[in-house]
Amino acid sequence: MAKEFNDNNINEIIQSGKPVVVDFWAEWCGPCKAVSPIIDELAQEFEGKVEIGKYDVDEGGDFMAEHGIRNIPTILFFKNGELQDRNVGSIAKDALKAKIEALL
Repeated sequence: MAKEFNDNNINEIIQSGKPVVVDFWAEWCGPCKAVSPIIDELAQEFEGKVEIGKYDVDEGGDFMAEHGIRNIPTILFFKNGELQDRNVGSIAKDALKAKIEALL
């Protein structure tokens, strides 16, 4: 299961040194619901290697604004505390997995 990210924990998680994948989503977002099980599966698969979590835009704030999140689902990929990649919209599991493997 993916972790829950929010403004209180996200910056500390990104600075931890591990690769981080942040899925911006909302309960009312149809495409987000399609991506959600994929995020959960990959969180299990990469457990201990990559921090994978979900950031609820309805509860979001500063972090979301800092990264210009205007559409969901949006997935951000961080390595060594730096933004490496971004995906806006739905994404197939194989494509998402390849982006995560590129962080390792």
